[in-house]
Amino acid sequence: MTDGSRPLIGVSTYLESAARWGVWALDAALLPVGYPRLVQRAGGLAAMLPPDAPEHAAATVARLDGLVIAGGPDVEPVRYGAEPDPRTGPPARERDAWELALIEAALAADLPLLGICRGMQLLNVALGGTLTQHIDGHAEVVGAFGRHPVKPVPGTRYAAAVEEETSVPAYHHQAVDRLGTGLIPSAYATDGTVEAVELPSASWVLGVQWHPEMDEDVRVMHALVRAAQPSPSDV
Repeated sequence: MTDGSRPLIGVSTYLESAARWGVWALDAALLPVGYPRLVQRAGGLAAMLPPDAPEHAAATVARLDGLVIAGGPDVEPVRYGAEPDPRTGPPARERDAWELALIEAALAADLPLLGICRGMQLLNVALGGTLTQHIDGHAEVVGAFGRHPVKPVPGTRYAAAVEEETSVPAYHHQAVDRLGTGLIPSAYATDGTVEAVELPSASWVLGVQWHPEMDEDVRVMHALVRAAQPSPSDV
């Protein structure tokens, strides 16, 4: 499955209708190139995971050394027992179902897992948590990433990986409300928004609210790749 030194990291993808390239306009599974490049820069091999039937999630996870749930559209509020806010985006039900199944399979297999933005929110929902559906000022310019400081919580896995307050690229208007079962906050924004969560009972599970694929800082992804490194008996 890997060359013994570079773990295979699966990254969930977007499903878009009538995507265009050249003369073609076809349905496509897409992933911004920042995600695989970040995996590669951190020492891993990147594999794109397009939406599939949820019952195939366990077989998919069994072939991976680590998993990234990528950013994307808002999680459908019904998934956490809420009515949709008028400012919540349209649902992506197929993607919700597939990525929730991937998360559940990864947790069951104790596979190293990183959730990015939507991926962190979906991790929280998968563990029974809820989301705040809109926070004013957190995505001020449409289609443009902002930056803000994030402060780690001492003693957490995230703090061990990054060690210091950092400025991160972010684009979101939703956030964690009630934490899912077993999750703890591992970083905060200056306004008190939970910016990272982790699952201490797992070998390595972390979610970050920002977009490390849009930055030069590889420390979070490097921590995932290091955790996903196959043991000698697996090679």
